[in-house]
Amino acid sequence: MNKIYITRKLPEAALAKIKQHCDVSIWDEEDTAVPREVLQEQLKDADGLLCLLTERIDEQLLEAAPNLKVISNMAVGYNNIDVEAATKRGIAVTNTPGVLTETTADLTFALMLATSRRLIEASDYLRQGQWKTWSPMQLTGQDIYGATLGIIGMGRIGESVAKRAKGFDMELLYYNRSRKLEAEKTYGMTYADMDTLLSQSDFIVVLTPYSPETVNLIDREQFARMKHTAVLINTARGGIVNEDALYDALTGGRIWAAGLDVFETEPLQPSHRLLKLPNVVAMPHIGSASIKTRTRMAMLAAENLILGVSGTRPLHLVNPEINLF
Repeated sequence: MNKIYITRKLPEAALAKIKQHCDVSIWDEEDTAVPREVLQEQLKDADGLLCLLTERIDEQLLEAAPNLKVISNMAVGYNNIDVEAATKRGIAVTNTPGVLTETTADLTFALMLATSRRLIEASDYLRQGQWKTWSPMQLTGQDIYGATLGIIGMGRIGESVAKRAKGFDMELLYYNRSRKLEAEKTYGMTYADMDTLLSQSDFIVVLTPYSPETVNLIDREQFARMKHTAVLINTARGGIVNEDALYDALTGGRIWAAGLDVFETEPLQPSHRLLKLPNVVAMPHIGSASIKTRTRMAMLAAENLILGVSGTRPLHLVNPEINLF
């Protein structure tokens, strides 16, 4: 049987599926990431690896894994993996696209509502006993209905956010590497350059993939172009938005608020200065965190893993150029 290492406790159905085909070792924890030295030791004779974004799979680690055939990442993104180093060694790298689209779009819209209407701040105000009376401008926020939404990155999740936005009668702008003509017709969207999107949008949602080209895509220059009443939402990846520039924009009144599910360094420390701002709604990277979606992700990652170690081409190859299948 092929030897498999899994870096976190999985839903039982996915784990049972893998155990039918493979000899499994697992870091059976939910709240603690596998230590690097444990991962390195386990990979010495592993044929397959199922990992999360929390694990950095670099060339040094791969050098110590001579039998490795497949790395199954339980995520859409894969910037935690040195794909070039894996490809050089003939190791398949897989991900789990598609299954988390609607759930992540739900959270994106939830962050828009929470930031614009100051929901967390208002809840804390109530719980802390500060609500003494009703006042006309007390805890007032921004309207979503009829506002202009700018979406940066028009992939599956971007289209799903646009679909939800139409129910709020929002004007839709989007910026993408290429135009999506069918989506424009379907959702009544308008393609815009980055400067136009930043200057005209009331809400700006970052949904572009993480890559060397998108690091600090939203920086001081971009914040300077936004409306003072703008709300920034990032449910893509940390590092796309420069956090120092974001902090200054929020504290300096450059923008209204931010809703964040991802950060440059994760997990984010409770002492991080962004968490001290009342106009920041921060989540612990829960974009896909519904029971149904996380279970589907785990099952898809399991399927990719089983196919990879058995010598069959996996369903979702990140590096399709490898020629082992």
